[in-house]
Amino acid sequence: MRAVHLIVPFAAPLSDAGRAALRSLELPRLRELLARLPARVHDDGVETSFSPPHERALALALGFAGGDGQLPWAAWHAAQDGATDLGDLAWGELTPAHWRLGTEQVSFLDPESLALDEAGSRAFFELVAPLFTSEGCLLRWAAPLRWYLAHESLAELRTASPDRVIGRHVDPWLTDQPAVRLVRRLQNEVQMLLYTHPLNDKREARGLPTVNSFWLSGCGPAQPVRGRVPTVDYRLRSPALNEDWAGWCQAWRTLDAGPITELLAARVRGQAVKLTLCGERSSVACEAGGAWQSLRARLARPAPNELLETL
Repeated sequence: MRAVHLIVPFAAPLSDAGRAALRSLELPRLRELLARLPARVHDDGVETSFSPPHERALALALGFAGGDGQLPWAAWHAAQDGATDLGDLAWGELTPAHWRLGTEQVSFLDPESLALDEAGSRAFFELVAPLFTSEGCLLRWAAPLRWYLAHESLAELRTASPDRVIGRHVDPWLTDQPAVRLVRRLQNEVQMLLYTHPLNDKREARGLPTVNSFWLSGCGPAQPVRGRVPTVDYRLRSPALNEDWAGWCQAWRTLDAGPITELLAARVRGQAVKLTLCGERSSVACEAGGAWQSLRARLARPAPNELLETL
């Protein structure tokens, strides 16, 4: 029987404030579950990798191949959105965005804060589409924050996940690959088109951030799924990216009382389960071990915080 697999992104923060919040957390069900899953496999990384740990863990579970920043999320998401004719084309995911101009840097606002509905998103999509199609790109709308782009230059293009860029200066996440020149040119053209457009005037009048750019990620041709699709619980993502540590702690408590408790119950029933906890640098996959290893872990019952701080 295949293991029930739960992946938890943003399970541990890097900032001092986030670490302090982590140390204050009491997660009794996670503590009990970890005592029953003593076999650990670590994926150690750095916070500057283009593919964050939760994306690497999901790619491993699905059997996707690709280097850092070269995992085919756009094609996979498009298939989940109902696309059946992806073919051999190289796809990228376009996320409409607001780039905030500061005194020394341009930062990327969380796209969720745009509060784009379908009508608004489609209006922006139709406005910018000719800029892309004039470059020989195929463009498709799927959801307010998910647009898809196909172009031969995307086949091996290395891009950073939006989860890496949100709240940060965008320049370090744009490489010097030849294909990036096309992306930068299109970003500049989109910014000029949208700068004083009536669509954004209406948004500003409503107190909403303008849509003034986009982010491209997840490039590459579609790959077959070779593993069982795990459950990925993203409830910690938004508070972590927005440094809302009180909200992050509450989300962790809700996670502990819900999916973690359900996973623990499945393990108590003798079902094979797997839990992958992901920080900003690394992740750890936890499964059942041998009898002696399991006994030692259940007697020790280390606090989850000690494991989470290694991520």
